[in-house]
Amino acid sequence: MILRIAASYLLLLSSLSSMASPHPVPESDQWLVIPGGKGPGEGKHIVLIAAEQEYRAEQALPMLARTLAKHHGFHCTVLFLMNEDGLVDPTMPSPFKEKGRKSIVPGMEHLAKADGLIWMSRFLQLPDEDVDHLYSYFDSGKPILALRTANHGLWRDTKPYRVNGKDVSLQELLGGKFMGHHGGWKREATTGIIAPEAKQNPILRGVNDVWGTTDVYRCHKDGKVPADCTLLLTGQPMQSLKKDAAPNTEKEALPIAWTKKWVGNKGLSSPIFHFTMGSAKDFQNEGVRRLTINALYWGLGMEDKIDAKSSVDIVGDYKALEDGFKYEEFGVKPRPVSHYR
Repeated sequence: MILRIAASYLLLLSSLSSMASPHPVPESDQWLVIPGGKGPGEGKHIVLIAAEQEYRAEQALPMLARTLAKHHGFHCTVLFLMNEDGLVDPTMPSPFKEKGRKSIVPGMEHLAKADGLIWMSRFLQLPDEDVDHLYSYFDSGKPILALRTANHGLWRDTKPYRVNGKDVSLQELLGGKFMGHHGGWKREATTGIIAPEAKQNPILRGVNDVWGTTDVYRCHKDGKVPADCTLLLTGQPMQSLKKDAAPNTEKEALPIAWTKKWVGNKGLSSPIFHFTMGSAKDFQNEGVRRLTINALYWGLGMEDKIDAKSSVDIVGDYKALEDGFKYEEFGVKPRPVSHYR
């Protein structure tokens, strides 16, 4: 009898230990919750902020979240830019012409429960209580993966981020800022070129082809990353948006992906990965997906878990819409969160 009870107890413990940890965020019609399963990321929670109007982050980041959950085990929560009717609305203008009007991104408080952040916003005008959640995360020592427009992700009237009594710009935080389109917007695609000194960097493990239809940003006056950054990729403007287009040799390749460390108000060191690609169309490229997922592992201190052959296959139906602001022509309109499940 005692042996049977002991055996049953061990079986119960084994069963409990094999169960995935619960997702830390409740289901809601205001944000997207995607539970993780088995995988290296099991038990870790990633918040993804999709809050811009140009590059279809509302498509790209839910797809990335599903990929992270199914193939890598991460719990994911996607936060969206929404309108007053509670719909995901990438057509919301920003900056607003109406003084005092604020951007709506429900669920920013869930950053307190995040192990990692993947962030793509553009000129947000968040209320103080919401931007405070973001700034608290900046101080947390946890990784920040900033995509494309994140380097101009907050409007200038937003409450500033301050460290030791001094205002800190997104340029200082991320190691670069948008200074203009170096490549031709909606005319010249980008091919990623691995920096020679970065060939052994674990973030580039298994990354063989980085290509996308977004153009190269100029983020540094001299075309070089600051001394506190580690360059991973430069981006070569191409002569068209076709995959087989020739390089535009009249334009130099400029930095498009780099890492750095950031120390905020708590004295904790946050790993930063900034990648100036990241549209929904860019994420159709396997190299773009693998680079971003590898960077998350790196940021979480899981470099030894980066597998060059791990799956980064798209999960679910994914039809990336066109970049830009011709919303009606491109089929971009307000939708409920359920549309992105």
